[in-house]
Amino acid sequence: MKNLLNPSIIYHSLPVLRIFVFLAGIFTTRLLQAQEASPPNVLFIASDDLNDWIGALNGHPQVQTPNIDRLAARGTLFTNAHTQAPLCNPSRVSIMTGLRPTTTGIYGLAPRHRQVERTKDVVTLPQYFAANGYRTMSGGKVFHAGITPEERKVEFQEWGPDGGHVPMPERKIVTAPLDMVNHPFIDWGVYPKDDETAMDDYKVASWAVDQLKQLGEEKNNEEPFFLAVGFNKPHVPLYTTQKWFDLYPEADVMLPTAPEGDRDDVPDFAWYLHWFLPEPRLSWVIENNQWQAKVRAYLAAISFMDAQVGRVLDALEEQGLDDNTIIVFWSDHGYHLGEKDITGKNTLWERSTRVPLIFAGPGVSVGMQSSQPAELLDMYPTLVALAGLPQQEATEGLSLLPQLKNPDTPRERPAITTHNPGNHSVRSERWRYIRYADGSEELYDHLRDPEEWANLAGNSEYAEVITELAAWLPAEDAPLAPGSRARILVQKDGEWLWEGKPIKFDELIR
Repeated sequence: MKNLLNPSIIYHSLPVLRIFVFLAGIFTTRLLQAQEASPPNVLFIASDDLNDWIGALNGHPQVQTPNIDRLAARGTLFTNAHTQAPLCNPSRVSIMTGLRPTTTGIYGLAPRHRQVERTKDVVTLPQYFAANGYRTMSGGKVFHAGITPEERKVEFQEWGPDGGHVPMPERKIVTAPLDMVNHPFIDWGVYPKDDETAMDDYKVASWAVDQLKQLGEEKNNEEPFFLAVGFNKPHVPLYTTQKWFDLYPEADVMLPTAPEGDRDDVPDFAWYLHWFLPEPRLSWVIENNQWQAKVRAYLAAISFMDAQVGRVLDALEEQGLDDNTIIVFWSDHGYHLGEKDITGKNTLWERSTRVPLIFAGPGVSVGMQSSQPAELLDMYPTLVALAGLPQQEATEGLSLLPQLKNPDTPRERPAITTHNPGNHSVRSERWRYIRYADGSEELYDHLRDPEEWANLAGNSEYAEVITELAAWLPAEDAPLAPGSRARILVQKDGEWLWEGKPIKFDELIR
């Protein structure tokens, strides 16, 4: 090799070098043409109830998510991404159809999108890819839980395990009666069996690894794939095996900051959005000495889920499929662990709306972060654009391709989150504006108040900001779709009803 640096050898070798460079140029051109002719694959990875507690988002100082973090390092992380609904079913319907809850009328845990006139014939994201020559596969929770036989016929071409809530133990770990609904899933602690292979998320990851091995063996096949992998954790019950709890010694677990009186400047109507739920209030977890235990279990469940993501990413690389595969990782909505005096979701605040959103692969900038507001329904047009497919005109999201090329490119509108008709949040790069169905408002300046502790809506100094943000509120809210139920808030004859029962404020559980 040293002789090749001799100038005389280089001089006498110029004709050979010119031929080599010429041939290399032809090879490179043909390789690029082949790559252009070979559509990219898509690996679509979902988590459930994961807020911004991943290392790359600095959401919790102790969280350990090395696999999600390495994915963020090889792609673009949206640090200001938000769900369209802070609840599983309407969020996932929005993602998969590319339509807002205010368009579909789906706001609760039911109905399913094929049961609603507006969306019964909608072309979902996997259907669109299948129509454009992709082999589509799904395992775990991608659509809302419990895929129907009708959905199995039309949504994906191939199906793996449903996933779920792990085999439930014989009795709950947390035995204290809950303050509202004593639901069996509202539980947390070390999984009774020290065998994580029995857990549903592990099985989903194993299925995905097997699919990728098979796809690797068939990679000369020109048919690209769309592989969706949906993990349940850190959704309740917050069970996982001891080794993941060992990452977070209980005495050292840091709790979220939840200052007393944080809701003093918040409209009372905010309670209506999470009026009576299985998830306990902060007061309950404190009184029952469970706050630290629940935070610890949530962290452990995140790290277990992250390990399953790592198994899938490793398999993609081992099969040599990573260079031509677009990867997107997302969560359907966030989750409170004591902030604003509650645990759970169902709010229009940052903890409930903000989610991880990461793209990596062909056409995506490496090691970048974008603080532009992004929406989960943007995934549909973004993946279509990255795959080079014809634009799907029926969707309501915006392609994030400009931000994937240059993360500072402004997005033309803020992110909108809706929870039941008339309740909306508008999140720009700096501000969050909330308007409730009774007209009450909140405004937070994330530049100075990232924890949303000071509601500025009553300050006339910010009237212009509110006017600007309010212009983005949906012009119309589709009424509740027939069959709507579970976490539904509606006004009837001048009275507010939660899940069909009148709300009486003096019965509020704080």
